[in-house]
Parts: sequence; structure tokens; C-alpha cells
Amino acid sequence: MDAQKEGFHAVGKRKSAIAKVWLRPSKGDVAHSVNGKDLLVYFNRPGLVAAIQEPLNVAGVGDRVVVVAETLGGGLSGQAGALRLGIARALQRMDETLHGTLRAHGMLTRDPREKERKKYGMAGARKRFQFSKR
Repeated sequence: MDAQKEGFHAVGKRKSAIAKVWLRPSKGDVAHSVNGKDLLVYFNRPGLVAAIQEPLNVAGVGDRVVVVAETLGGGLSGQAGALRLGIARALQRMDETLHGTLRAHGMLTRDPREKERKKYGMAGARKRFQFSKR
């Protein structure tokens, strides 16, 4: 394991995205990184960045830890959800007393919604082809 990825480790999943998260104590640097890029550069939408940082704000450790993450699969929204869950799980491993707070805010629950498969004889998962009697 390289020097950047030491500390508390957890994995989060959402849709088809996976996020591997490492939390380490901050040494003055507060730049969180995802796939080698700054968090604000990788997730360029303010809503996604706010959702990702929510577990850190709820736990009150926003400036005391640095998040280093690797994401793969899915889109930006799925990766952001996976990262949020991974951060919450890593915070719980870091400090077990945060479990109740994170659970109350719904951050330790994995979102079970997945894409429904396409069925044979249909245009999509539920959409049907146009019916004609003739």
C-alpha cells in the first residue's frame, strides 16, 4: 500500500459504482482526492460535492481528516453516492461512537436500487412495443 492510502479503509457501493475510501489524519492539507484528482475537479457539480462531504460535516471532522478515494464503474452520481457511503463507513471504523449519528442521518444505509434488466419481447425493462390488432 502506498503512503497516500494509510489510515481507515472502507468500501461503498451505489448502482453499479464502487468507491474504495481511505481516511487519514490531516497534516495541514485538506485536499480530498478522487482517482488522483481534487474532489472539486473530479465532481464538478456543487450538489454532488455537498453530498460527498455531508458525512464529514455531520461527524464534525471535516478539516481533521483527508479523504483519498478510488472510484470505478457507473456515472458521476452513482460514484458520488458510493463515495458518501464509503466515507461514512470509514468514519464509523475510525470512531465507533459516530455510528448512531451517521445512522440517524441515513448515511450508513446502502441504496439498494439497481437498474432493472431488459426482458425479452419488450422494448426495455417495462416498455412494450406498440400493440396492433391487425
